[in-house]
Amino acid sequence: MSRPVVAVVGRPNVGKSTLFNALAGERISIVQDTPGVTRDRIYADVTWLNMAFTLIDTGGIEPDSKDILLSRMREQAQIAIDTADVILFLTDVRQGLVDSDAKVADLLRRSGKPVVLVVNKVDDFDKFMPDVYEFYNLGIGDPIPVSAASRLGIGDMLDEVAKHFPKDVDGEEEDGRTKVAIVGKPNVGKSSLINHLLGEERVIVSDIAGTTRDAIDTEVSWQGREYVFIDTAGLRRKSKIKEELERYSVIRAVTAVERADVVVLIIDATEGATEQDAKIAGIAHERGKGIVIAVNKWDAIEKNDKTMYKHTDKIREVLSFMPYAEILFISAKTGQRTHKLFDWIDAAMENNSMRIGTGVLNEIISEAVAMQQPPSDRGKRLKIYYATQVSVKPPTFVIFVNNKELMHFSYVRYLENRLREAFGFQGTSLKFIIRERKERK
Repeated sequence: MSRPVVAVVGRPNVGKSTLFNALAGERISIVQDTPGVTRDRIYADVTWLNMAFTLIDTGGIEPDSKDILLSRMREQAQIAIDTADVILFLTDVRQGLVDSDAKVADLLRRSGKPVVLVVNKVDDFDKFMPDVYEFYNLGIGDPIPVSAASRLGIGDMLDEVAKHFPKDVDGEEEDGRTKVAIVGKPNVGKSSLINHLLGEERVIVSDIAGTTRDAIDTEVSWQGREYVFIDTAGLRRKSKIKEELERYSVIRAVTAVERADVVVLIIDATEGATEQDAKIAGIAHERGKGIVIAVNKWDAIEKNDKTMYKHTDKIREVLSFMPYAEILFISAKTGQRTHKLFDWIDAAMENNSMRIGTGVLNEIISEAVAMQQPPSDRGKRLKIYYATQVSVKPPTFVIFVNNKELMHFSYVRYLENRLREAFGFQGTSLKFIIRERKERK
């Protein structure tokens, strides 16, 4: 049985993200005093007294707001409520009971789900308890006082939440699913792609650049295989990062890449590859992830028989450091070639984890040396003794030589190309470590 799901809901700015981060044990949600900063729901795995559950942070519910983003956040919160086994309804003792709280309570009551009413920002129980009692008027159970910032009352709250968990829930399971980070500049269609693959609007999609501020996890199944897609906030140039909020988004995108097995870089076909795309791709390349390049909005391009080649050449020029990445031209809007992504993701994952036997590896290296002599300097020539693969993700090779300084990067690139010719390795970088070993007399 899967682990139970707990959704944290409430009006904007009552401390949902602060509580979420306190339970998750790390800064997973953006926390800022600006109402509505958490726009999408975020997932985290939490363990309490040997019970594991999934926690969902939601954007704040504003029942009557006409603002487009607040209304979309309300829809996202509704999806979280529908997904949850237990709902943590968070209110704010300092703002007191307001009309919006009553409307959110009505929404939760109609859901038919178990609701745990939590009154946040109770930093002093003696001082604030009379104000906590006011929340009995919501008619959805006993209010539990907590302070998410000071971590007071969290244990009592979780005890109450755990009472509503389905029985016989399994503990922690090893996650064998392929994790895929979707990265790219703002407004290139990352969320639209995930929504198309999923078949439901799970990630906020808007023409406003940077609508997705946090990285969010979405489970996708395709032909019997399970994937976790991590949609990231659009990365901007540093000069455009005017709010502290944007800095969090950049950090989160890097974190998403760290968590991923494969990274899909989305490029806007109407703009072509840019310097900013190269910076984003560099994050994944440096961390040795499997990489696929998806050129989105291909339906918006006027095409002839040379259009695809011209775009490919431009991308290869801008992303010259990663010629191994496959390029796929797609349209998240029409669905053109989107399902081919899974084939390239699987291939990148497989190649990123490929191991080569030492004997076969050295045979390829010996043939390469015979075809092109190693470099020399002042009468001393580079000798390659042997090579071995020491790890995967990315495939990492140690090459033992007589003199490290003679191993020019261009010759390492030559050896890499020979290995790629022999074994493919599409979609993954290769790492080489050069070790010096003195000749035996």
